[in-house]
Amino acid sequence: MNNNTTDLEKKLQALLLAEQDNFLQGKVADYIPALANVKPELMGISVATIDGQFFGAGDYQHPFSIQSISKVFGLVMAMNRIGDSIWQRVRMEPSGQPFNSIVQLEWEKGIPRNPVINAGALLVSDVLTSHFSASKLAFLTFVRKLANNEKIHIDNQVYLSELKHGNLNAALAYLMKSFGNIEAEIPDVLSHYFTQCSISMSCQQLATSLLFLANKGVDPRTQKSICTIRDAHKVNAILSTSGMYDQSGEFAFSVGLPAKSGVGGGIIAIVPGYGVICAWSPPLNSYGNSVVGMNLMAAITEELGLSIYH
Repeated sequence: MNNNTTDLEKKLQALLLAEQDNFLQGKVADYIPALANVKPELMGISVATIDGQFFGAGDYQHPFSIQSISKVFGLVMAMNRIGDSIWQRVRMEPSGQPFNSIVQLEWEKGIPRNPVINAGALLVSDVLTSHFSASKLAFLTFVRKLANNEKIHIDNQVYLSELKHGNLNAALAYLMKSFGNIEAEIPDVLSHYFTQCSISMSCQQLATSLLFLANKGVDPRTQKSICTIRDAHKVNAILSTSGMYDQSGEFAFSVGLPAKSGVGGGIIAIVPGYGVICAWSPPLNSYGNSVVGMNLMAAITEELGLSIYH
């Protein structure tokens, strides 16, 4: 692995320059109306390393809706709270279906394929809702602590938009409830899920907040254990196989890192033993992944030789 980062900021700026017009190939998520208003030309990238360095270019300090990247934080919280019993209620297999597929969930009797598709994340939200007296506050507090930033907030406009247009997620949750795999009341589970998806963070905040996954579960800045080594391994394994939805195989092939995307246009990638990369550009491809973000991730990992398969 090439750790020479003296000119990394220049490399990041050059990569952004090369992508300047490629956002036109994608489409900003508009099925959540509040996301449709984001300027499509915005783009940023950041790299945070476990030895305390940080590099950024473009709009890397611009907050955006983290959406499904929030599933990473939720999964870690749920594993910390109930341990391995979570895997009796959700599997760890790639789905091979769209991230919000209801067909597969019915076939498999209300057991989601993995915790980073919507059904699986709703199951995790149920765990949090059932095991924390104020799960939304606990979630926000957890994220703020990891990012070392008390100003991270929930975008209420996005939350209300999700609540109004979240019928498919409600259907997934009610279907799991019918199979006995949801314990809390569905409106509470949905409210938690839409709240965590509506958190606004920047590339810089996301990259630094997830450093513990690159460092065997330990936050390298505080030396505090956020999760066990074993659980950090499990989260990274799931992100490797399923974090980019049904483009996960292609991402493993072209980038080769555990990663998670969100329909807000963000992508985070974990580089075990090195750090975290976060890229953001709102226009998405047909899989729901950022067009420019995918390109940036492939370019930076090749440039620095960061693939875990090298």
